[in-house]
Amino acid sequence: MSSSESGQPLIPQPPATVTALRQALARIAPAALPAFTRELDEAADHSRQGSDLGPLRRFVAKWSVYVHIQRHPGPARALHHWEQQAETADGAGARHAAAEIGRILDAAHTAVGVERFDSL
Repeated sequence: MSSSESGQPLIPQPPATVTALRQALARIAPAALPAFTRELDEAADHSRQGSDLGPLRRFVAKWSVYVHIQRHPGPARALHHWEQQAETADGAGARHAAAEIGRILDAAHTAVGVERFDSL
């Protein structure tokens, strides 16, 4: 599956629900499904333990942003590139990579309309 020449996303942005996000991942990033399931279980456990929906809200926000980025091959490739650079570059290079990663994540958070949580 690839995007059109005009840079259109691979799939429409799904609703911010666990089911819709799981279905989107199955289509565009199936390798991420084990992490999605593991993090969903952790978020549900934390929510139950604390009687707080915050962990589930953060989970849905994080994965909505992830799906948004992965729907667009260009930004997805750029994010992967900068993540690799952040791991291997020296101090200045790593700071530049971190700034680029932040820019991509900020744009995705804005596009999806979710708050950016520090733990994302």
